[in-house]
Amino acid sequence: MMVYVVFRKDYGRRKGELLGMLVERRKNMRGEAQWESGTKWARQAFGHLVKDKKNIFVYPKEWKIGDKGLLVKKGIFSKEEYLELMKAVEQEIGREGKGN
Repeated sequence: MMVYVVFRKDYGRRKGELLGMLVERRKNMRGEAQWESGTKWARQAFGHLVKDKKNIFVYPKEWKIGDKGLLVKKGIFSKEEYLELMKAVEQEIGREGKGN
């Protein structure tokens, strides 16, 4: 499953501000590169949060999670939802590590 973590460029701090996350449900990118597909979608989903949509950039990641139902149903996660999801994933990884 392809996941795009979406950031806004912050030139004052020289780093990106987290806006949210997008979950790619399509297997076929229809001729677009992963970065291109994710950037276009991110500008549509999070464009209202920034002055200039060109300040949005994405970081594509491949995720291999057993329970994909929640991620696929939602599709677009806000910053707060993304951080909560990451906490849950880290806890799950910690539990799996202790079981070995």
